[in-house]
Amino acid sequence: MRAAVLTRFGAPLEVQEMPDPKAGGGEVVVEVLAALVAPYAADVFSGVRKYPLVPPVVPGTGAVGRVVHLGPDATRLKTGDLVWCDPTVRSRDDALTPDIALQGWSSRGEGGARLATHWHDGAFAELMRLPTENVYPLPAAAGDDPARWAALTVYTIAHGGLQAGRLTPGETLLVSGATGNLGSTAIAVAFAMGAGRVVAPGRNRDVLDSLASRFGPRLRPVPLTGDEATDRAAMSAAAGGPIDMVIDLLPPSAPSSATRTAAMTVREYGRIVLMGGVGMLGGTDLHLPYPWIMRNSITVRGQWMYPRTTNTHLIRLLANGTLDLTHERVRSFGLDAVNDALTHAAAHPGPFERTTLTPTTH
Repeated sequence: MRAAVLTRFGAPLEVQEMPDPKAGGGEVVVEVLAALVAPYAADVFSGVRKYPLVPPVVPGTGAVGRVVHLGPDATRLKTGDLVWCDPTVRSRDDALTPDIALQGWSSRGEGGARLATHWHDGAFAELMRLPTENVYPLPAAAGDDPARWAALTVYTIAHGGLQAGRLTPGETLLVSGATGNLGSTAIAVAFAMGAGRVVAPGRNRDVLDSLASRFGPRLRPVPLTGDEATDRAAMSAAAGGPIDMVIDLLPPSAPSSATRTAAMTVREYGRIVLMGGVGMLGGTDLHLPYPWIMRNSITVRGQWMYPRTTNTHLIRLLANGTLDLTHERVRSFGLDAVNDALTHAAAHPGPFERTTLTPTTH
């Protein structure tokens, strides 16, 4: 097979010939039709984000593909099935606290790093080997435009965070980082899950106007000033009532004060989900006040990625039309143009702008 390889941090990806992966027990090999290229992928490959990838490696998280080979213990998947490939790999020897690796992308702790040595290569290739439990059948409609469905990489993250916060129909949600690629996706998923209102703070007024135009009066945009007291008051006022849940999806470049400002708008007995990258590159701690958390019975939860059930729930939302991908602006690149894809993704990080790699097109 052909694959795009990160040979060392700071070097362009190289398209190389590699041996075809083989499926053993508990494994599936998939022909990759489309894989999402994250807007920050170039920062990962340059080493700026300090991800625990070990070159040489085929990077890339998540893909739409077709099953090529199955291990002997697969009972329902069939060769030729159109599938979603979930990059969130979990160790199989501890159901309570499994180690986690993002195949071809990242890992958590020593155990996750060990897991990543086996599930090393990701989706920027013609073929990809995955654990059987990470492969999910897709509706036939996904085969008409697999590049568009590759956005599942982002949607699953957003849905997982909202699940973690137990968002229920009619509630008011505040999305910290709403004008970003992931935050705007969380808005779409929240409304599909029945959110009554979504407060969307951000500095980019053009993006805020675009989000308001798309989602209508239930979306409450809030231009930010950078002053904590002013911004907190504006967000609370825009909600028009209690804010039940806050989800933070800000990138590593954002200050912790922005997360704190948004988090402290939540009502008594409210929930906060921390899912962004704030602090990953250094900076001050979050400093949420202990008395405020305790006396207001606030739940603060961290969430990295999502449970396996998220994949099934989200595919159902898309299949039945509750959530749709028609608003996605997709630009696809072939495997030989992988470095052009990285450049394009970095230049187009806005809401519902997706860059995809299409190693195979049949």
